[in-house]
Amino acid sequence: MPKQNNLVDAIQNLIAAILKALGYQSTPKRTWHQHVVPYKEGWAVRREGNERVTSKHRKQGTAIRKAKTLAKRYSADVIIHRANGGIRKRISYR
Repeated sequence: MPKQNNLVDAIQNLIAAILKALGYQSTPKRTWHQHVVPYKEGWAVRREGNERVTSKHRKQGTAIRKAKTLAKRYSADVIIHRANGGIRKRISYR
């Protein structure tokens, strides 16, 4: 029985090495992209993938400035949304 376990382990290691060589990751890499989204009575900056907001603002322009500052720091993108949630513009700082 130990030979079978060794064979299974070897196959799993081989598959993992092949996937790694092809650029696949077992867990998706988190990004620092910043989204400017409508939030209650104003606008918020939210990191991509997060449920919580990074900051809240009364005006969209203020939220965009904050998102640009963060995106520049982390070499990421700013995704600006419209009031209805659709994407208005994307700015890249990579």
